[in-house]
Amino acid sequence: MLRLCLLALHALRLARAAPLSPGSCAFEDSACGYEWDYAHLPWALHGEGHYISVDTSYEGEKAVLVSPDLYSEEWSCIRLIYQIATTSVTSLDPATLNLYMRKEGESFDSLLWSAKEPSDSWLIASLDLTNSTKKYKIVLEAELGQDKSASIAVFEIKITPGYCIECDFEENHLCGFVNRWNPNVNWFVGGGNIRNSQSILPKDHTLNNELGHYMYVDSVYVKHFQEVAQLISPKTTAPMSGCLSFYYQLKQESSIVFTLYLRDMSGFYEEIWKTDSASTGDWVLAEVDFSAPYPMEVVFEVAFNSAKGGYVALDDISFSPVYCSNQTGILFNPADAGCNFEEDLCNFYQDHKDVPGWSRVKVKRNVYRAGDHTTGFGYYLLANTKFTSQPGYIGRLYGPTLPGNLQFCLRFYYALYGFFKMSGTLAVYIFEENHVVQEKIWSVLDSPRGVWTQAEISFKKPMPCTVVFVSWCKSFWDCGLVALDDISLSLGSCQAADLLPPSPGECTFEKDECMFTQKKRGRGSWQRRRGPTPTSYTGPKGDHTTGVGYYMYIEASNMVYGQRAYLISRSLRGTSGKQCLTFFYHMYGAGTGLLSVYLKREGDDEDIPLWRRTGEQSISWLRAVIEYESGRNYQIIFEAIRGVSIRSDTAIDDILFQAGPCLEVEEIQFSSGYPDSLNEIEY
Repeated sequence: MLRLCLLALHALRLARAAPLSPGSCAFEDSACGYEWDYAHLPWALHGEGHYISVDTSYEGEKAVLVSPDLYSEEWSCIRLIYQIATTSVTSLDPATLNLYMRKEGESFDSLLWSAKEPSDSWLIASLDLTNSTKKYKIVLEAELGQDKSASIAVFEIKITPGYCIECDFEENHLCGFVNRWNPNVNWFVGGGNIRNSQSILPKDHTLNNELGHYMYVDSVYVKHFQEVAQLISPKTTAPMSGCLSFYYQLKQESSIVFTLYLRDMSGFYEEIWKTDSASTGDWVLAEVDFSAPYPMEVVFEVAFNSAKGGYVALDDISFSPVYCSNQTGILFNPADAGCNFEEDLCNFYQDHKDVPGWSRVKVKRNVYRAGDHTTGFGYYLLANTKFTSQPGYIGRLYGPTLPGNLQFCLRFYYALYGFFKMSGTLAVYIFEENHVVQEKIWSVLDSPRGVWTQAEISFKKPMPCTVVFVSWCKSFWDCGLVALDDISLSLGSCQAADLLPPSPGECTFEKDECMFTQKKRGRGSWQRRRGPTPTSYTGPKGDHTTGVGYYMYIEASNMVYGQRAYLISRSLRGTSGKQCLTFFYHMYGAGTGLLSVYLKREGDDEDIPLWRRTGEQSISWLRAVIEYESGRNYQIIFEAIRGVSIRSDTAIDDILFQAGPCLEVEEIQFSSGYPDSLNEIEY
C-alpha cells in the first residue's frame, strides 16, 4: 500500500517568499481571481485555515470554481492539494473532485483529472500541461454525491513552469513523490537541521548547506535480506521523452543496490539505470535517457542486505526534452501503423503468393449489404475466401514494422459472413526476427454475423515486430467473407487507455446518455439499447462503437405515425468561429420516417434546421457531418419522427462535437431515400 511521505500535513504550506504564479492560489485571504459559478453551490473561503471548501450544509449537487484567463506557452505543472471527507465508504454515488481545462473557442471542457477516494488528511495531485498558444481556464468541479455529510476542500493550487517529475524537495509537499511504506526501511526527508538517523547525512545539493532538504533512506532498521525502499514519482499525464537527471550520494559498508525503474499502469517494471559505484564522497550527477509515451511512474529503489548497509541520498531531480546522449531517439508515430483504407492500403501490404488475398472494396448505400465501418459508404478490406476452391486457403495482411520494448494497444473492426463455424476464421499474429518467430495473439471465437465488431489487443515485444492479419478458410464447405476496417494503434495498454478521461464533446452512450436529456420519457421516447431491436427488418443489429455496445433509438412499435421524440443536449458554450458535429445514424426499414438535427440558440424562439434525412437510407450505420456557428450559448436537438409502419426504428450513436471547421462536409444536408444503385461492390 502506498502512503504519502509528507511532513507535517496539518501545517502544509508552499513557500511564501516568491510571488504566486498566475493561476496559483493559497486561499489565505482571497480566491486569487478564482470565481465560483452562482448557478451551483457556493464555496466557503476559510482564511484562518487557508483553504476553500464546499459541503452538504447547502442543498445542491455540485460547486464550480473557475480560474482567471491563463496562458501556457511552455510546459507547466499543476499541483492541487485537496481533501475529500465522507462518512460512507462504499457509496454508489461518491463525492468527486474533477479538474477541467476550458480552452478558448471550445464548447466543452476537457477533463484532466478526477478523484473520489476519501481521506482523513490532505492529498496532492500532479498534472502535466503541455505548451499551447490557446488561452484557457482551470475549472474545479466538486460533486457531493449522495453522502449526506460529505465535504470537499481545496488547500492550494500551484501552477509552475517545468515538469511534474522534477523536484528539489525544498517544499513540504515533496512535489507529489510518495514513499511505498515498508515496516523496516523507508524514504525520509533529510536536511533542515533534521538529525534522525544514525548515518552521517550529507548537506543537500540544492542549497549546499544543512538547511536544504533532500530524500534519504538508510539501513539502520533493516531486518531481512534484500529489504527494499521505493520512492515513486507522480504519474506522467502527457507523453514526454528526453533526459532525466538527478544527484545522489551513496555510502555503503555492505552491498547496496540503487536502481531506477519505469513502471506503467499495468504494473510492469523496466530498469533504466543502476549505480555502478561502491560509495561516493560527494553528490554525483546521474543522467539517463527517459521515454514515457504513455502514463508512467519513475521508481527510485534501494535494496539493502544488512542493517550496516549504509545510506542513499537523493536530490534535484530534473528533466530536459533533449536526450542525454545528444541523440534524437527513434521517432515513431502510432498513426503510421493504422488505416481506414479510404485512400489505399496505407503502410500495409500483402504477400503476392496469397491469391486472391485481401481486396479493397466499397459498397454503395443499400438495404441488403453492409458498408464499411468508417462512414458506411467508404472502403474496407475483404478476404474473398468464399470464392476460393482451395481448402486451407490463407490470406495474410502485413503491417509496418513496430519498434521493440514498447507497450501497444491494437484496435480494429471486423465482420464475418457466410461461415458455419466462425472460430479461427480471422487471427492476428506477431512476426519477429524476419518472420521466423510467429506468435498468435488473437483469434475469432464467436461474433454477431454481419456486424462490425471491435477487437482490442495489448502486447509488448522486446524486439521489433510486425502485426499480421490472417484469414483462413478451413475447408471448401465452410468458407465465407472476412471484412476488416479501421485499424488503429496507440501507445500503452488498452486497459490503461480505457481509464483515460473521455474526449470532450464525445458521447458513445456506453455508460449513459451523456450530456443529453429528453422532453419527456416514456415508451415513445428515445431508448438506450444494445443488440438488435425487437422488430424484424428494421433497426441496427448492434451499435457502431464496438458492435456489442449501446446506442439510442426510437422503437416504432411503441409509437403512432407522426409521433416525435426529442433528444436535447444541455446548454453548450457559444464560441466564435465554426464548430463541427459528427454522428452516426441508422435508418433501415420500409416505413422509416424522419431524422432531423436542429440548433437552438439561447434567447431564440425558433430552432434552426441543420440536417435532415427522410425514409429508408441503408442497412449500415452512416456518418453525418454538420458544420455550424453560434456565438451565443446553444443546444443541439435530435428529432426522430415515426414513419408509416412499425418498420421505422431510427437510431443514432457516436456523437462528437469538435472545435473548428469540419475536415469533410456533406454536400447534401437535407435528403430523402437512397440512390438507385443498390448492393454494388466496387473493387
